[in-house]
Amino acid sequence: MKIAVTRFAIVAALALAVAAPAAAQRARLRAQDPASPGGGDVPVGSPAEIQRMFDSYALIQAQDQLKISDEKFPQFLARFKALQDTRRRNMVERLRNIQELRRLSNDSQVDDTQIRDRLKALDDLDGRSRLEIEKAYESINQVLDLRQQAKIRVFEENMERRKLELVTRARQANRPPKL
Repeated sequence: MKIAVTRFAIVAALALAVAAPAAAQRARLRAQDPASPGGGDVPVGSPAEIQRMFDSYALIQAQDQLKISDEKFPQFLARFKALQDTRRRNMVERLRNIQELRRLSNDSQVDDTQIRDRLKALDDLDGRSRLEIEKAYESINQVLDLRQQAKIRVFEENMERRKLELVTRARQANRPPKL
């Protein structure tokens, strides 16, 4: 019973961590526009907010899919979240580098040295990212048995596929109807 309460507390903390920023954002938007329809929430769905919600969902699903014991779940939770944070941080930095490369490659005034430096920075980042992700997996593997280690890789692939499907559906639903 005590373990179930611990799991519930962890899940509740995750839910609050995701919901609190969204509620604060909605309150700020309502305060900025008091003439907005009073009872309805302002739709808030930034990509970062959606990603946090999806990450929280993935953490909870991981325990069920991988059959992680309640005793090991807090350790797994911290390590899996660290993996997610590492991926996200590196992805954001990579996108910044790509955007800078796009800007430099389209600017005829830029010399090749600047482009070469940015390419090197991108290569360095890719190498660091691989190492950081490997370390994060090593940390996760310390908590999981061999079958769970295999299942986490399959689980992550399935979650990524689900995320892409959801994004695709959302985009299709937001398209204007064809006449």
